[in-house]
Amino acid sequence: MSALPQTLFAPAFVANDDSPALADVPARTDDATLAALTRRFAATAADHDLAGRFPHDNFDELQRRGLIGLVAPVASGGGGATLAEARRVIAAVAAGEPATALVLTMTYLQHQALRHPANRWPAHLREAVARSGVREGALANALRVEPQLGSPARGGLPATVARREGSEWVIDGHKLYTTGIERLSWLLVWGRTDEPQPRTGFFLVPGRAPGVRTIASWDHLGLRASGSHEAVLEGVRIPLDHAVDIRPPAQWAPAAATPAEADAFAKQQAWMATLLGSLYDAVARAARDWLLGFLQSRAPGSLGAPLATLPRVQEKVGEIQALLHGNRVLLDDLAARTDGGPTPTPADSGLVKHTVGTNAIAAVELALQLSGNHGLSRQNPLERHHRDVLCARIHTPQSDAALVAAGQQALAAAARAVPDRPTAGPAATIRA
Repeated sequence: MSALPQTLFAPAFVANDDSPALADVPARTDDATLAALTRRFAATAADHDLAGRFPHDNFDELQRRGLIGLVAPVASGGGGATLAEARRVIAAVAAGEPATALVLTMTYLQHQALRHPANRWPAHLREAVARSGVREGALANALRVEPQLGSPARGGLPATVARREGSEWVIDGHKLYTTGIERLSWLLVWGRTDEPQPRTGFFLVPGRAPGVRTIASWDHLGLRASGSHEAVLEGVRIPLDHAVDIRPPAQWAPAAATPAEADAFAKQQAWMATLLGSLYDAVARAARDWLLGFLQSRAPGSLGAPLATLPRVQEKVGEIQALLHGNRVLLDDLAARTDGGPTPTPADSGLVKHTVGTNAIAAVELALQLSGNHGLSRQNPLERHHRDVLCARIHTPQSDAALVAAGQQALAAAARAVPDRPTAGPAATIRA
């Protein structure tokens, strides 16, 4: 792949009076509608992948169908969808074009967070973000990763700085992997203040604010159409109340959370694990579907019958089915528990994210084993599905963090059952 030119540009999408209004368009999530959406997106997925081109047409279609505002609060005109319903939509979109599903997932996560009672945002800004998603198809995402910091999930203060000037914050920073930046209407920027005792948190920045520009650097192995370029903020000015949730760093620690804040975090982790898991599981299912057709039609002369007739092939297909069956059970269960309450722990959600992603990758790799050179040819979609599914590993929580959290949770539960044993934790010391 040739590198993309390092040109700078502003996000391309601006909602305007010509954008289709969605207030009177009820979202339909029946099987037939979602299947049609999958077919439509799949028809152009290879072209978007090859060119690394953001799928604007897909979002126009999602907007026309009322699906961008599906999760937004009902009070703002949104659908207030359950996680189970959002999961079905993301899976259908991802089966056709997974980069579109990733961008939509990020907006769904932001809209879900607006619904929680522990949300600290000013009411008028919650309303503005939610209602613009419903009426204009406005997309939102959090901008967190930085060149030096990496992911804030690993700790550390961001280099993105907001300084107060009169009635405004002035923000300077550089963010990586800003998925969907070409069309984002709202940027939730993770940064710190320049105060003597800095506060950290989120600053709500309109996507077309002066001083926001993009480095077109996304030239990735998979999800090439996601537009996950770099974002540069230079002297970006926002009103003071657009610092929607900033706190002393210690107050972001889990131990400092109120019960309502802990539930909000756990719910967000469950939504993220379920939707991202559904995305990559859908990629694996698309790979499986292509494989089944290939095995039925491919009949080598030496065999004189389709590959599907071989017991060894049937066994491997059965392994794929087992992996995908496990994914479906895990994802349906996590969605049902999250919708019905109580919210699963972040450690439980992290385990689902790890397991589903691992299973999805394994299923596609089994498909490649069975298809041989045909599966690696760019003329067939399996090669693209393989590249896309590998991206399951990079999302927070990554496997090492998810497994450590699950291990700590299990060990702590065991220690509570036997009080004279020390409680496991991140600072536990091992002595000979």
